[in-house]
Amino acid sequence: MENRLKFGMVGGGNNGNIGNSHRIGATIDNSACLVAGCFTRNSELNKRDGEMWGVATDRIYETYQEMAEVESKRQDKIDFVSIVTPNHLHYLVAKCFLEHGINVVCEKPFTLSVNEAEALKALAAQNGLEICITYTYPHYPILQECKKLIQTGTIGRIIDIVAEYPQDWMILGLAQGEQNYTSWIGDPAKSGNSNVTAAIGVHLFYLIKSMTGLELESVLASFDYYPENAPLETVARIILKYSNGVKGLCWMSNVAIGHDCSISLKIYGDKGSIQWTHEDQTHLHLAMLGRPVQILSANRDYLGSESRKASRLPAGHPEGFYEAYGNIYRAFIQFLMEKKRNALADAESYFFPKAVDGVAGVRFVQACVESQKNGNTWTRLADM
Repeated sequence: MENRLKFGMVGGGNNGNIGNSHRIGATIDNSACLVAGCFTRNSELNKRDGEMWGVATDRIYETYQEMAEVESKRQDKIDFVSIVTPNHLHYLVAKCFLEHGINVVCEKPFTLSVNEAEALKALAAQNGLEICITYTYPHYPILQECKKLIQTGTIGRIIDIVAEYPQDWMILGLAQGEQNYTSWIGDPAKSGNSNVTAAIGVHLFYLIKSMTGLELESVLASFDYYPENAPLETVARIILKYSNGVKGLCWMSNVAIGHDCSISLKIYGDKGSIQWTHEDQTHLHLAMLGRPVQILSANRDYLGSESRKASRLPAGHPEGFYEAYGNIYRAFIQFLMEKKRNALADAESYFFPKAVDGVAGVRFVQACVESQKNGNTWTRLADM
């Protein structure tokens, strides 16, 4: 374990999908080891999950406060904590660990308010610590090629962007009376003032930003609700206005029957276009003006080095969600390792979502909420 970082988890128990995604992603390259955790408030399940994942009994904690306090005093303390809890706990848990000198990986959305997000960003900087936010999808290997094609001007000047994220899990959960994720994600006390925009809209926000480098200036949002008396939106349509005048469109829904996780990204330039879908995650469609459409495949020799380095399997073997988490964690862990050797290590040399991206995501959500509240008006992110 001497060549691996040590990490802990808060949340992620009870057979949760996202908890497994973090645990597997952090350990997939054998560069980190799970050694501590407070996995669930249920004491019996907390102990069961910790032991199942190989965590020593004395490092399975009843509360996150106890975990932060005890771990911070250990000679072999954790290098970072992964926060995998409902949204309303992100700020409190992250603040606690940052105050105890421990780096943070946090699920999205970063926090429920811009003030909270800014406070955590400042606290990390003050204490010389790092924050990583798990915006997953830009870290699929083939999307490194998408990023390169845009940055090198292959498709020319960007003139339009369309992104979608439809799912049907919530309408299914409501129909079946499901009482776990379905219940809390629609509860303002736990989700904050947004459901679908905070849950999946931030993924589209960061996917576009990380691929194009464009800075989002304003949004015009329109929300819909199912059932009609739902306190938080289940459908959102967002018109995007970027600082260079480019506009785009986002649509997200968790009540779109027939869709599992149907993310799509279409970026149009004046020389060509790029399309990617999550349901065919190893391929990228590149169309150049007046030429046949090309289909680029992950981990082929004709791709750039960054794209190929992000793959762990030969071409034709599909890599997906866990591996995307693995790419986020690999970059974050490599940065922390370099920082241990050199305090002046540059985080910008590593591709993982940082505290500034977490803050930007919260600004996006709050601007969309404000736009809807004010009658679907243009709202600047800088005003949030």
